[in-house]
Amino acid sequence: MRTIEVPERAIRMDYRVPYADTDMMGYVYYGNYLTLFERSRNELMRASGFTYARMETEGGAMLPVVEAHVDYHAPARYDDLLTVRAWVDEARGIRVRIRCAVFRGEELLADGYTVHACVDAKTRKPIRVPNYLLSFAAGQTK
Repeated sequence: MRTIEVPERAIRMDYRVPYADTDMMGYVYYGNYLTLFERSRNELMRASGFTYARMETEGGAMLPVVEAHVDYHAPARYDDLLTVRAWVDEARGIRVRIRCAVFRGEELLADGYTVHACVDAKTRKPIRVPNYLLSFAAGQTK
């Protein structure tokens, strides 16, 4: 069984697999793991006290995905109860990398990361990661 070191600071999100997430073989469709990554990123932002919506309206920043990577280890199936863990792995310059791991019980099913560029919400031009995100990231990357 594959393992990954998940830091204590990682958020936890539980997710029950519906039929809609599975393919003809009865496995969770591979692209849906990136949707799980996105859902867990939203919960990670919420845990920071600064939701995506608030970051975009009040904070003046957006975080488009510029890179995504997933390693698949074992398939999830309909009605499996999954646990997704997410944490900030790195934040510097204009980029933030968020790691995610998907488990069924103790079994690691998939892990990976997304890299986000920080852009101004109005101009869509790259900006340095704002202090409110750096402060949260600093607590996440220790």
